[in-house]
Amino acid sequence: MLRIYQNTYRRTARKAVVYSTKVVCCNHSTLCNITMQSRRKGAGGQWEQHHSRNHEHYLLAGNQARGWTIPPHSRGYGMFVVRILKGALKLRYLVLGGAIGGGVSLSKKYEDWKEGLPDMKWLEDALPQSERWSQFSRNLIEVGSVVKNAIDIAKEDIKSKATVAALGIPVDESRKKYEKLQSQVETLQTEIMNVQIKYQKELEKMEKENRELRQQYLILKTNKKTTAKRIKKSLIDMYSEVLDELSGYDTGYTMADHLPRVVVVGDQSSGKTSVLESIAKARIFPRGSGEMMTRAPVKVTLAEGPYHVAQFRDTDREYDLTKESDLADLRREVEFRMRASVRGGKTVSNEVIAMTVKGPGLQRMVLVDLPGIISTMTVDMASDTKDSIHQMTKHYMSNPNAIILCIQDGSVDAERSNVTDLVMQCDPLGRRTIFVLTKVDLAEELADPERIRKILSGKLFPMKALGYYAVVTGRGRKDDSIEAIRQYEEDFFKNSKLFHRRGVIMPHQVTSRNLSLAVSDRFWKMVRETIEQQADAFKATRFNLETEWKNNFPRLRESGRDELFDKAKGEILDEVVTLSQISAKKWDDALTTKLWEKLSNYVFENIYLPAAQSDSFNTMVDIKLRQWAEQALPAKSVEAGWEALQQEFISLMERAKKAHDHDDVFDQLKAAVVDEAIRRHSWEDKAIDMLRVIQLNTLEDRFVHDKTEWDQAVKFLENSVNAKLAQTEETLAQMFGPGPWTRFAQWKSLTPDQQKRRSVKGELDKILKNDSKHLPSLSYDELTTVRKNLQRDNVEVDTDYIRQTWFPVYRKHFLQQALQRAKDCRKAYYLYTQQGSECEVSCSDVVLFWRIQQVIKVTGNALRQQVINREARRLDKEIKAVLDEFSEDEERKAQLLTGKRVQLAEELIKVRQIQEKLEEFINSLNQEK
Repeated sequence: MLRIYQNTYRRTARKAVVYSTKVVCCNHSTLCNITMQSRRKGAGGQWEQHHSRNHEHYLLAGNQARGWTIPPHSRGYGMFVVRILKGALKLRYLVLGGAIGGGVSLSKKYEDWKEGLPDMKWLEDALPQSERWSQFSRNLIEVGSVVKNAIDIAKEDIKSKATVAALGIPVDESRKKYEKLQSQVETLQTEIMNVQIKYQKELEKMEKENRELRQQYLILKTNKKTTAKRIKKSLIDMYSEVLDELSGYDTGYTMADHLPRVVVVGDQSSGKTSVLESIAKARIFPRGSGEMMTRAPVKVTLAEGPYHVAQFRDTDREYDLTKESDLADLRREVEFRMRASVRGGKTVSNEVIAMTVKGPGLQRMVLVDLPGIISTMTVDMASDTKDSIHQMTKHYMSNPNAIILCIQDGSVDAERSNVTDLVMQCDPLGRRTIFVLTKVDLAEELADPERIRKILSGKLFPMKALGYYAVVTGRGRKDDSIEAIRQYEEDFFKNSKLFHRRGVIMPHQVTSRNLSLAVSDRFWKMVRETIEQQADAFKATRFNLETEWKNNFPRLRESGRDELFDKAKGEILDEVVTLSQISAKKWDDALTTKLWEKLSNYVFENIYLPAAQSDSFNTMVDIKLRQWAEQALPAKSVEAGWEALQQEFISLMERAKKAHDHDDVFDQLKAAVVDEAIRRHSWEDKAIDMLRVIQLNTLEDRFVHDKTEWDQAVKFLENSVNAKLAQTEETLAQMFGPGPWTRFAQWKSLTPDQQKRRSVKGELDKILKNDSKHLPSLSYDELTTVRKNLQRDNVEVDTDYIRQTWFPVYRKHFLQQALQRAKDCRKAYYLYTQQGSECEVSCSDVVLFWRIQQVIKVTGNALRQQVINREARRLDKEIKAVLDEFSEDEERKAQLLTGKRVQLAEELIKVRQIQEKLEEFINSLNQEK
């Protein structure tokens, strides 16, 4: 298919017309030039052949040109050209119509596909919103309308182009319009396909998410059913739990030390930790070059399991012992716990670190690794380290049912051992001791073979043992694995000359594997022999404790600290709920009282009295009030609200103590919780800014609106002045001493200072009597006059002394005058409303206290709303946070919940738990038999 790109005409020297046509080959996208010549008198057109890039284009070049006449016999060729162009245009528009029809068919197909989808109502929440589907539908409708218009326009364009072609008119404009429409149709088709693909992906994504959610739901449902069933525990796990319960039990009852366990003891660096690791088949302990690494007892519970893992008692993380990274993490955690258990400058600790190791082929037992016994202390050790290790070792070995695993270093002289003497003291008959000689590979090279044979036959040491074993704990390489060490051990005993002589050493006395079997066998034999006795001992202890409880607390149930704490927590939170139910009137009264208590001193000292000294009372009052509201008043108001909230909450707690069902065991805990919560609680910062705006707006009002408010202001002024007057009179009484009647009735006399004060007061009263409107300060002349008058009576005072006496005397005089003005203004409201500030009776005091009263009212109302809406809930959150912290702190609970009742209940609950676990273990043990 060829597309005409450019037509050019030029005239040659021979009067011939050269007709050049540039065409685009649609099949090859190439631009070809075809040049044809025609002379004026030439007949018809001619075919010329153009070769370009191995393809041929044939074009009929006519002889028509602008301004040229075509002979009649040449018109047939011209019409032939027109018919070819018309056919080409028809073919083009047929392609266009097919594309448009395909778009319409595609949209219809999409609608049919959407209707054929299964019911997805369960995905309504997950599917896109209905607006997006509606938008998509509108887009399809728009596509249909555009396609329809394009078809109509194309039809008209075909007709017009045929006419144009028949008339020989240029078709450039029609071609541009067609190309534009074709571009629009292609764009719409692309948009339809993109939208379809987009929503298809969304549907697939949502179906996938639904399948995943369904699987998760089924998994959770299955887990819920599984966890509801009681998981059957192994014997060793049950026994380890019993020992864990006993570790937290009161050591005053020695039953805690009478249950069997394997105690690993030995000198420092004798290889006892390596022996334990060999039994556990994992290097689980940290290493040090000559440094003391075991600083606390480590209880290791060995159990058989499908995977080789380790886990601490108080965590859920499992360490995969087949991975070196997990082993390194485990060793770091052990070292961290050991160092964390050492407090107060000590080197070793009695705090037990409990962990469980499970794996294929492990022998079931409980071992306790103790710090190594030392003979000499270093400078970085505590002074009591040696004695502490000895006492700890004796404590564990003194358990009559403990199996002592005595570790002796075979590479050093036996006489240098410290552990054998301790073992002899605790088990002189050797009925529960197993002797282990380590590092025999080194001993073979350094020591006398005959001496080693004596040690392993029990003939060198005076101590006795159930059995004697020789093991190899490694080649001195820190990075060796347990498998490598065990292989080295087996190879050594196979090739060792020391252990190949007949009748000297039995084969079962060598290798860590035989040692592990022997220790486990002895451990379970000891458990079966003694567990019944221990259970009976705990039954007797439980009976005694229950009898004591019934005798002392017959009407109460034995509740432990955790249960008592939960009960106290509920009561405290109930009081917080009661706090939010206090009436609005009660809150208003409490807040108003607390506000005036906080603000009264400032009002009198910084506003009322300074303004009274000024000639312009009202102006001074306005200035002082505005400064006060902008600076100190909002913060003081918040402080008053916080104290009122605290006071109301404490009063609720105090009233709860007076209830008939009050339990005083909670008092100390409740007080501590309330004090801590109130200490943490603080008012919201934005409350200060809000109060500042309210208070400034309220103080702008300077006119008393009705008689009721006037009377309330007068009463407020009188009460405030009377309260301040009472304080002033109390100060004067202390300054001038008791009156005549009191001195006579109570046999009291005046001090010299009080007598002098009375003399000064007499002179000051004369000044105030002569000038009732005297200023708050004395002039120099008045001070001189008072001094001279007192000197006549042989009373020597200085000016400071006179001023100190003058201040309370003048204050009493001023307050009495203010009280009189308040009485005069009580009935002057209507005169005030008519004359305002020019009223004959000066009532500026009343207006000032009315403004302050209004500020207190609106502030109290705002604080009340904040307390009810915000602060009570915030205090509730603080109390809950404190309770949560206290619940995790066992030491604090023990301090706050005390008394014989609590201690007896705790002991009884603990003994009951231990006995129940022992009985459960015994039942399982009997079933295994």
